[in-house]
Amino acid sequence: MTAPIRRKALEVIAEHVALAGQRIVDVGCGEGGQVRALTQLGAQVVGVECGAEMLARACAAVPAGDERYVEGVGQALPLPDASADRVVFMNSLHHVPPEHMARALKEAARVLVPGGLALVNEPIADGRFYQLTRLVEDEEAVRAAAYAAVKGACAKGLFAERAEIVYLNPVRMDSYEAFATRMGLIDGTRKARVAAGEADLRARFHELAEQRDGAFFFDQPARLTILVKPAT
Repeated sequence: MTAPIRRKALEVIAEHVALAGQRIVDVGCGEGGQVRALTQLGAQVVGVECGAEMLARACAAVPAGDERYVEGVGQALPLPDASADRVVFMNSLHHVPPEHMARALKEAARVLVPGGLALVNEPIADGRFYQLTRLVEDEEAVRAAAYAAVKGACAKGLFAERAEIVYLNPVRMDSYEAFATRMGLIDGTRKARVAAGEADLRARFHELAEQRDGAFFFDQPARLTILVKPAT
């Protein structure tokens, strides 16, 4: 079996999907890094985020172009029907409550034009970064639920699966403090867990990371599923 390639998530997406000139919705956009990267690639992008602190950081960042951000959740997107060519869930579908994952995919289909694409990128519960993050919260069950929701959406005819690509996403952290901040931004509960477990987390961070070029790296196995909304 061929070993998974090591590529950044956006590079994998760009290899398989046209992005320039497309209207793209980034669901769960966080601090907006991907929104700005997609804008630089020539897309017209709307980032949707429910976390107040992350949304504030996204809005405060230097814009890459005409991107914009709106507050909202995946299961109730604040966007019109058939207003997007691409909907991206970048490591975000598993953050939707499991009982709402199917609804989030239905919402993606609603805002997509016929023939539009939903791009669901999810981390796989494996690898060193997972070993580290599970000390804060073990996401094995919710990641499995997200994958099941994708398969369920296809089984119901909401989407057809075009491709599924498994690869290694290199996660780069400048320091343990950068990791702790990133984990804490997700929600208050995780921020408290990070603070309470700081000594153990710091030790495991340095044990599990590969240090090079003045930074810390983890290979995160990931899966990109490309879904097509039926043309009719």
